[in-house]
Amino acid sequence: MRFSKILASVLCVVLSAVNVCAAEPDIKALGAVLADRASGRILWQKNADKAFAPASTTKIMTAVIALENAELNDKITVTREAALAPKVRLGLKEGEELTVEQLLYALMLRSANDAAVALAVGIGGSTEKFCEKMTEKAALIGCTDTVFVTPNGLDSGDHHSTPRDMAKIAAYALDNPDFVRIVGTKEVSFSTNKNTYHLTTTDRFLSEYNGAIGIKTGFTGKAGHCFAGAAERDGIKLVSVVFASGWGSAGKESKWTDTKKLMDYGFDNFKVVQPVKKGEFVKKIEVKGGKSAGVDTVFGKDVQTLMKNGEKYSVNCDYPAFVNAPVTAGERLGTAKLVIEGETIAEVPIIAATDVKSMSFADYLEYIVAKWIGIVI
Repeated sequence: MRFSKILASVLCVVLSAVNVCAAEPDIKALGAVLADRASGRILWQKNADKAFAPASTTKIMTAVIALENAELNDKITVTREAALAPKVRLGLKEGEELTVEQLLYALMLRSANDAAVALAVGIGGSTEKFCEKMTEKAALIGCTDTVFVTPNGLDSGDHHSTPRDMAKIAAYALDNPDFVRIVGTKEVSFSTNKNTYHLTTTDRFLSEYNGAIGIKTGFTGKAGHCFAGAAERDGIKLVSVVFASGWGSAGKESKWTDTKKLMDYGFDNFKVVQPVKKGEFVKKIEVKGGKSAGVDTVFGKDVQTLMKNGEKYSVNCDYPAFVNAPVTAGERLGTAKLVIEGETIAEVPIIAATDVKSMSFADYLEYIVAKWIGIVI
């Protein structure tokens, strides 16, 4: 028995060199995901679709709505509601004027609840209307179980999200270069009409992990310690989410160790593959009533994803037996699905590579005459 355990350990060490015996990460968080930034593929999960209180990871969506509905240099006047927001806060004063960019620094670097309310009221008219925009945006980008009740993540009513949904929100936010710049800032100073601020980030991940991009910490009594993170190495971008990594000082530390373990697991065990290339030939489809008898079809976009050694994929194509003329180059004629280990990762349009014009009456006459002459001869 002991010999078999030793042999198994030796085999695991040998096989790990070729990524066959990758150790699963030991994650303390009650909910967690690791996702491929490029394709959205979930590489590892734990209760990915369970609803959790998201705490201040909420502020990722707050920043998204602010960036998409205002300019960075727009001025916002702090209302009494914002000034009275509970801790953690920057200490903004009623009547104080800040730019959207300054408030975003306060929001993402210091998790300032007063900055969140100032943005919500200043851009949305009220926290309620702003949160409606947040929830609607979440649904638009593919979230299936996320409701925002507060712009700062404080526990209230049905305010919740899932690890999978928050990973989608974080990945979406990373499309915005201003968001990336702000969350990647370690310290910043600015002045308003009432005060001067020097902010340093609370995001230890930025300083402690090679390739870290950010993104956002979170904690409430209901949520426990949370963190949504992103990192990039050698062309691979990963997004991680840990919800309820624990409470107290142990939980505060666990959100960092959980995140690093997830990231290490991703970078150590996955590689970039491109199963589908834009413009790659798929099939020639018959065209009825066209000047050409058929049209070449190609994939309409590239698909890049991450895979472990030994994983298998298939590209399943669905297209009609024929199409009717006319056909326009770029017209969608079918769909291809990238499937990895039984899971659909991406859908790709199959498009026409060229135009095919309809035959006119004159074309038909010419065709009939040519056929008749051929028969006679």
